[in-house]
Amino acid sequence: MTFQPDSTATDRAEPDAAMDQPGANGAQHSGDLHADMGRSALHIQSHMKRSWPFYWISRVNARYVQVLERKLKPIGLDVARWRVLISLYEEEYLSVSEISDFSTMRLNTTTKVVQRMIADDLVRTRVRATDGRVTEVCLTAKGDALRARALDEATKILAASFVNVSAEELSALNATMEKVFAEISRI
Repeated sequence: MTFQPDSTATDRAEPDAAMDQPGANGAQHSGDLHADMGRSALHIQSHMKRSWPFYWISRVNARYVQVLERKLKPIGLDVARWRVLISLYEEEYLSVSEISDFSTMRLNTTTKVVQRMIADDLVRTRVRATDGRVTEVCLTAKGDALRARALDEATKILAASFVNVSAEELSALNATMEKVFAEISRI
């Protein structure tokens, strides 16, 4: 399926029928038409953002991060540390590169966050047995306890955010986003 803005966006790109009518002297005022088309272009931009999926993806993610930051701060976490902790939730050990990929943080940022978390006794590292060039990270008991508290906050945000969304809709949303992610990764 290919995304196309709805037809009303295209229809609105054309001047209104009243604007196409010639003036009282039978001639259309080119200056007026130009101004009207400029207003139409602005209207298209305004309309397109509501039908542009990346607009909503960006807004939802930004709002989620704002709320998450507010909920994590009292327990001593920021979003970057949360991303490392939750990356390690389903895997006992992950490389710094794998955490970077899962957390959507740049590798150098992930490395710095992991170093700070080592200093705070939230994670520890080891050399990967099968490849001595790879540093693996795992949670400490303190890190796992903090992850559990943070996950509780994130779960509350999830429940409140999707209160008007059915399980089927949520499943469809996740499946759609997974498809989009796979396709955009090919670009």
